[in-house]
Amino acid sequence: MAQEDVFKKLVSHCKEYGFVFPSSEIYDGLGAVYDYGQNGVELKNNIKQYWWQSMVLLHENIVGIDSAIFMHPTIWKASGHVDAFNDPLIDNRDSKKRYRADVLIEDQIAKYDEKINKEVAKAAKRFGDSFDEAKYRATSPRVLEEQQKRDALHERYSKAMNANDLTELRQIILDEGIVCPISGTRNWTDVRQFNLMFATEMGSTADGAMKVYLRPETAQGIFVNYLNVQKTGRMKIPFGIAQIGKAFRNEIVARQFIFRMREFEQMEMQFFVRPGTELEWFKKWKETRLKWHEALGFGDDMYRYHDHEKLAHYANAATDIEFNMPFGFKEVEGIHSRTNFDLSQHEKYSGKSIKYFDPELNESYTPFVIETSIGVDRMFLSVLCGSYKEEVLENGETRVVLKLPAALAPVKLAVLPLIKKDGLPEKAREIMDDLKFHFNCQYDEKDSIGKRYRRQDAIGTPYCVTIDHQTLEDNTVTLRNRDTMEQSRVSIDELNGIIADKVSITSLLKTLQ
Repeated sequence: MAQEDVFKKLVSHCKEYGFVFPSSEIYDGLGAVYDYGQNGVELKNNIKQYWWQSMVLLHENIVGIDSAIFMHPTIWKASGHVDAFNDPLIDNRDSKKRYRADVLIEDQIAKYDEKINKEVAKAAKRFGDSFDEAKYRATSPRVLEEQQKRDALHERYSKAMNANDLTELRQIILDEGIVCPISGTRNWTDVRQFNLMFATEMGSTADGAMKVYLRPETAQGIFVNYLNVQKTGRMKIPFGIAQIGKAFRNEIVARQFIFRMREFEQMEMQFFVRPGTELEWFKKWKETRLKWHEALGFGDDMYRYHDHEKLAHYANAATDIEFNMPFGFKEVEGIHSRTNFDLSQHEKYSGKSIKYFDPELNESYTPFVIETSIGVDRMFLSVLCGSYKEEVLENGETRVVLKLPAALAPVKLAVLPLIKKDGLPEKAREIMDDLKFHFNCQYDEKDSIGKRYRRQDAIGTPYCVTIDHQTLEDNTVTLRNRDTMEQSRVSIDELNGIIADKVSITSLLKTLQ
């Protein structure tokens, strides 16, 4: 099945099973805004809990805060967002659709990569076990031709982005023959910059109103509070501050479901270090964060680093952790060495000293910062993409199953009486009432046991227990495993011990040590 079709099925699955709904749907929706349903909010909260605890429980020198969405407008002047938080946009005159010029060009680069990989895959199939991929890539005329085109485009694109050359970006689009996906034409306007911040007014009267912004990122709330946290928490460098919160960007080209939205949630940790040690810490946090993703068990080959060639004006190193979505490898987390830019800017614009006094060196300095920033919604999407499976069973039936990491699954255990009589529902309720204090359980007595299993598979429930007539005789139940569909007979007294460790965030965190 084509990956595009898989993605469409996943989007449909999210709505059908209560994970994600279009926002304001009864009013025909609101573009690039989504609501999380009853199962989606549980999965989202579990992802946030996994991240939060991996930061503040596993690191004695990392603490959390929760800063306000509204902040003094000068903060965004200091951070550069008022003047430089822009995307290069281009319109197609025929379709009247607007696109990000950089995304159009990056998609074109990806097409070259796809052509090369197809050539390599065909050769691998042709030559079998004797195939030497490295040698083929280095000698195949077709591969070398496509690679040359790809590298030339990539170099030209990088230069244009670093120089902020909007005319050159448009020329690249024309030279590459990039067409509008809607109209199929090359009738493009000039490229221009568009600021992404949402502005509003704060104040009780029109004359006294102050222009403020919905924050486009959560990091600045950490920077302006870093000294408060350091002093009240008696923190010594190196130390980190973690935060989970909403951010808002007026994305003109929002697409790919919840991958790029106008209202989204970030999990960020800013790690404050001595100047001169930042690149060492950058390397360490790169490794730490990749390990966090890989612990979910989707396969190490589903992740890769993408080092930035165009660095933000405040950074001296940056990399993304990308996940292999159905629409290609895409960023889920960024790790950046932000130097001392942010703190220096806030010191300059506020007129207040926010330097750190280092008792070991007996001197004051402005700390450098390593940032790890992960989009909750993108992480949510990567988890769903990695988990969604369509399996053909031995009897020829097909089941759709979300093989979610057990610790992240919305429901950990489904409690299912075989029939709705003979005291089985009462016994099932008794089990439910005991276990609901330990993890999220769901009770279901409607339809055949097979249909109920399928419903639980579809929302990713790792375990089901079935209460039958034997249960009333010997106090045992049938425990079913979602992934293997194997069933075993276990004592009710052992249920909590068997399941709790497998579905807890704690068990997942222990793999990170």
